[in-house]
Amino acid sequence: MLVLTGAQVEELLDLDELIDALAAAMADLSAGRASAPDRIAAVVPERDGILATMPGYVPSAGALTAKLVTLYPRNAGTDLPTHQAVILACDPDTGRPAALLDGTVITAARTGAASALSARLLARPGAEVLAILGTGVQARSHARAMCRVRPIREIRVAGREPARSAALAAELAEELAVPAVGAASYAEALDGADIACATTHPAQPAEPVVRWEWLTPGVHVTSVGFGGREVDDETVAGALVCVESRRAALAPYPSEAADLHEPIRAGLITADHLHAELGELVAGTRPGRTADDQVTLYKSVGVAVQDAAATALVLRAARARGIGTDVPL
Repeated sequence: MLVLTGAQVEELLDLDELIDALAAAMADLSAGRASAPDRIAAVVPERDGILATMPGYVPSAGALTAKLVTLYPRNAGTDLPTHQAVILACDPDTGRPAALLDGTVITAARTGAASALSARLLARPGAEVLAILGTGVQARSHARAMCRVRPIREIRVAGREPARSAALAAELAEELAVPAVGAASYAEALDGADIACATTHPAQPAEPVVRWEWLTPGVHVTSVGFGGREVDDETVAGALVCVESRRAALAPYPSEAADLHEPIRAGLITADHLHAELGELVAGTRPGRTADDQVTLYKSVGVAVQDAAATALVLRAARARGIGTDVPL
């Protein structure tokens, strides 16, 4: 079995290739060719944590994987990530376990890459101003990925702590060679933004960080936060809403989808308000944006085919470059 560390995964995973691979994987999922059963999770109530399992098969990538991921929102603001994971890859022809690799890096990268795919499909072509809401791992992942799909000329970062926002803005400006500033508030960051990425842990701030009155017409919003509401009811009701999978978004488990569940329960929208899956947009079986001033929203809960597609890329590169450690079972 090939074993790869987080540092090796990070070295091997090409972001541009990943965005393209996710497009194929999402098309497979929407067409019924891929397999991604509902997640199951063991709950650790005294720590507000869960251990979830996410198996997936993507024929276009030749990938059969299972991710074990822990979600511990209380880790926010500590040295530990909120999401920690390992991925087992099996040979899809024989079922033989073939590789074990760090899944934390893959989770971060594929989440930002999927949001970037949504922007490629839904954001206005000339989108230049990017608002990043949050200052953690996903804030960095989203900034990197969005700069690959749209001509970003300005980045605004907003979080609960102005000093962290300013520090991340300086970090992104140096890394991405794009002017970036720390905003004083979420509203300030969103004012005039063409793309807005919500990457917070809304279980801690009780109020949504994306509000309809703060948005500029034509903005594309992405939301990946776990544990509560990132987006207010008015934005969900007023936007063209797209998801990875209707089944995953409407399943009772993922509390990442509270933004959608609450307005449905309140009668503000119905399940039919979920306009399209990413794979349908990729395949062209559903239309995307229809007007420049239309607000679009991509609500992510994460699906196993994204991990499978990313893992296949990493393993292909690892074998080509001779990276990793072979461990007999």
